[in-house]
Amino acid sequence: MNAWLPRYLKAGLLAIAALGLGAGLALNLAGLSEPATVLWAAGVMPVLAALLVEIVRSLAKGEVGLDIVAALSMSAALLVGETLAAAVVAVMYSGGTFLESFAEGRARREMSDLLSRVPRTATRYSNGALEEVSLNAIAPGDLLLIRQGDVASVDGTVESDRAVLDQSALTGESMPVRLDRGQDVMSGSTNAGDAFDLRATRRAAESTYAGIVRLVEAAQASKAPMARLADRWSLIFLAVTIALSAAAWWTTGDPIRAVAVLVVATPCPLILAVPVALVAGMSRAARFGVLIKGAKPLEALARIRTLILDKTGTLTDGRPQLVSTQTLGDMTEDEVLYFAAALDQASKHPIAQAVVAAARRHDAILPVPENVVEMPGQGVSGTIGGRKVVVGGARFVASQIGMADTDSAVVAAGSVVVSLAVDGKIMGHLVMADALRAGTAGLLAGLRRLGVARILLATGDRRAVAEAVTDGLGLDAVRAELTPDQKVLLVLTERKNGPVMMVGDGVNDAPALAAADIGVAMGARGAAASAEAADVVLLVDSLDRLLSGIEVARRSRRIALESVAVGIGLSVAGMIAAALGYLTPVEGAILQEVIDVAVILNALRALRIVPKQAAQSAQGLQSTGFTEQRVSARP
Repeated sequence: MNAWLPRYLKAGLLAIAALGLGAGLALNLAGLSEPATVLWAAGVMPVLAALLVEIVRSLAKGEVGLDIVAALSMSAALLVGETLAAAVVAVMYSGGTFLESFAEGRARREMSDLLSRVPRTATRYSNGALEEVSLNAIAPGDLLLIRQGDVASVDGTVESDRAVLDQSALTGESMPVRLDRGQDVMSGSTNAGDAFDLRATRRAAESTYAGIVRLVEAAQASKAPMARLADRWSLIFLAVTIALSAAAWWTTGDPIRAVAVLVVATPCPLILAVPVALVAGMSRAARFGVLIKGAKPLEALARIRTLILDKTGTLTDGRPQLVSTQTLGDMTEDEVLYFAAALDQASKHPIAQAVVAAARRHDAILPVPENVVEMPGQGVSGTIGGRKVVVGGARFVASQIGMADTDSAVVAAGSVVVSLAVDGKIMGHLVMADALRAGTAGLLAGLRRLGVARILLATGDRRAVAEAVTDGLGLDAVRAELTPDQKVLLVLTERKNGPVMMVGDGVNDAPALAAADIGVAMGARGAAASAEAADVVLLVDSLDRLLSGIEVARRSRRIALESVAVGIGLSVAGMIAAALGYLTPVEGAILQEVIDVAVILNALRALRIVPKQAAQSAQGLQSTGFTEQRVSARP
């Protein structure tokens, strides 16, 4: 009722109706029946007037809902002199709609927490001093101070030795994470440790948190097709209600029975259970790092039968990693990595940065390179501890040391070789690749347990690479060397097997994400275009959140259907009892309100959903010790 009214006005209508009912009962007990009747009618009129406005607004939009039943029940009760029944209906109906509004507010609270945490200012270093500036004044490259308890206002990298961040509002992870110098920080993370310096990499409006906030706002304004289906069902329920009411009056000649039937049907669980359960499910999914843009995607997510996965950045990590080290001279593997990483500190190339990251994971203390000369896209030369070092592609290294070519490393399809020469001699090769995400096999098994019948890979990479990375995963099909429009065609073709979900992270995935029944974007590091086109965004860079999202969606939808089925069943039983004369209008109104309260409370069970599939998959991986080593190249 009165979707256009703010909650405080709904509370006001409830207060007026309740005051009229209470004061009228007091006067009636004192023997003043006529003044009591006036007060009951006075309490009903504001609620009825607001209800009539809502009906007119709905009819103007071509919508016919169950508000008509409420208006008929109150109007009929007033016309036949059942003012007490009308007052009870007014209190119960306004109370039910206020409870619905309160319940939705409770369900949205966790998502609204994201909005309430938006920082307004930041502390920036300027000319050796600190200044408080607005977010709009922050530019990429600015150095910011993030104090203990502060929320990172923009995306950036850690400029101090370390930082301890609470990312629970973004990812659902309860434990703080430790980041070292140079690692990425998502805006919206809270500093749970000592103050640290942050180097801004994006403007505030372009940062992760700003994008998440926009997605939350879009989610809160949505309406599901399931809710629209409830509106269509309401026409059937409306017809049944009017037919039973008319039949009771026609067969008995007693208009009171007709009124009793109407008040039992007011309000209806059909218009209460669906939105509360689905909004609660959206809120719950957000707690597990799955941002669903609306109730419509949530319902669609519950019916997915086919999953199409992008490769780079989705099925794989999307960043080059060290797979193996091959030595050719008298150096150990650690020494080969040490010299290569020390020199690669001077390069911003992704492969070079991956080599440096690999060395730091081995706790290597890297010296500062000297006499550095870089050939963009080929390699770097310089001096480390007085020794001449060359790092880069095989041909580049060979040309720098005066050789025809270097000894080739034995690598899998799609791998990249970084060669190392020290003092004019080849010392080894570093094999780099885009590694398959850990736990992928368990994830796919979990998805199949949830009812996903077909799982496919769609990539623009070479077929040899695609087949190498998916070997042993048991996919139903691998589609390689696809252009963006071919990915869209694949999505449309797979629809014959049921609703399709597409998961991707790049700009080239955006069209396919938009074409799918459900598009899922990797929001932590994915492109903005894919996040905007997607229906669901994974707030943490981990595919296992799909398990949680699908399970929450399915259980939320099931709770909504259960609430509707039970509520409608009880309402129809009450209407039949009223038509047979077993319930008075007042008793019928009270019974229906009990049903409605029970329906709303049942729908709120969606707030307590705890996904099981993700936990089972994680336990399975730990018990088997499974680790993927397959690799692929970046397309």
